[in-house]
Amino acid sequence: MLYSELQCSDAIHKAVERMGFAEMTEIQEKTIPVMMAGYDVIAKAPTGTGKTCAFGIPVAEHIDPALKAPQAVILAPTRELAQQIAEELTGLTYFMPEVQVVCVYGGANMEKQAKRLAEGCQIVVATPGRLMDHYKHHSIDLDHVTQVVLDEADEMLNMGFYKDVRHIIGLMKARKSLSMFSATISREVMDIGWMYQKDAEEITVQPKEESQPKITQYMLETSGRNKLSDLAQIIIGEGYKRVMVFCDTKFNTAALANQLARLNFSVDCLHGDLSQSERNRIMQNFRDGKLNVLVATDVAARGIDVSDVDAVINYDVPGDNEHYTHRIGRTGRAKKEGVSYLFCARRCISISIMSISWWKKSRTAPTGSRSSAISDERIKQETERVFLGQKALKVPALFLYYNKEERKQKTGQNAAKNW
Repeated sequence: MLYSELQCSDAIHKAVERMGFAEMTEIQEKTIPVMMAGYDVIAKAPTGTGKTCAFGIPVAEHIDPALKAPQAVILAPTRELAQQIAEELTGLTYFMPEVQVVCVYGGANMEKQAKRLAEGCQIVVATPGRLMDHYKHHSIDLDHVTQVVLDEADEMLNMGFYKDVRHIIGLMKARKSLSMFSATISREVMDIGWMYQKDAEEITVQPKEESQPKITQYMLETSGRNKLSDLAQIIIGEGYKRVMVFCDTKFNTAALANQLARLNFSVDCLHGDLSQSERNRIMQNFRDGKLNVLVATDVAARGIDVSDVDAVINYDVPGDNEHYTHRIGRTGRAKKEGVSYLFCARRCISISIMSISWWKKSRTAPTGSRSSAISDERIKQETERVFLGQKALKVPALFLYYNKEERKQKTGQNAAKNW
């Protein structure tokens, strides 16, 4: 179905045309008419199928521009996803100058957010924790909210926001609709639906063969001091220019970034302890190609849309299939081919890759050519230094190197290198 056939306002038609959208995706075609009619929705659809427009258009169409108070709240599990939703909703309301979109999330200045809310807005995109903060400080009015949307509902509820989400929904006494969008329908999602939705329309979109991510998956048996060597040789030997590497903890993330920086990789790390301005700067540098390697915890696996990621490397084994799926989903986007690697010790795999039916089976990774840019001896020395340094000093690796000023200088120097 074409957007030109959609029964909606001229402002929306002009907005989607300006954004370059012509044909609806399946989730949009199925969801928009239902939400426009005012029904609750519980939708299951893969990542990257256009869910934001699916709920964004009905939300925008139900807004009363004359009322300068929040009328729709969209909850997202992460700051990055909240920002992306707000950006797309701003695009959808481009020809509705009276309709304002405000995004509030943790890690940013709360006073500035409160000031922006006080100036008047109709749509609020928020993370649950920060929305609760604003409510407790009386900086947001929820009395006129009629539409509530939970995006990536499964992840949000699994992250520990279950009680907050229930409390937030309960605060919105004028609520007329509650819609939930999720890659999977977990027990927690079903519970929310049972408690707060009324005759919800269930919509399921299966991944189509042509839209499936084309990701070649490799599994590499490695551990201990060999991991850094294998990582460096894969990145250099295969000639990857933009790589995401996932670790389980912020400690491992910072430590690995330190090691790669010492080996002259253009690298930075992303984890939950960084301020929002730092996270934004790092992500922008990665998008702009100033960084070739981004080491991250799973906070980056949800909601971050970076095109042209050559490869995803699971340096630490993810805890379950879902995290694995979202990690490797950062590559192979927009019908491009991608590659993922899973580093694991023998018999230590805690996930069942075979159950991910729409991707190819894992297989042993190629050895690749060894590059003279980083010698085996140099990698060995760096690995020994970090292992011995941690043992002798009994401090995290991130304190052995990589203070803020040094990191900025290192990033700036390495950005110009073409390794």
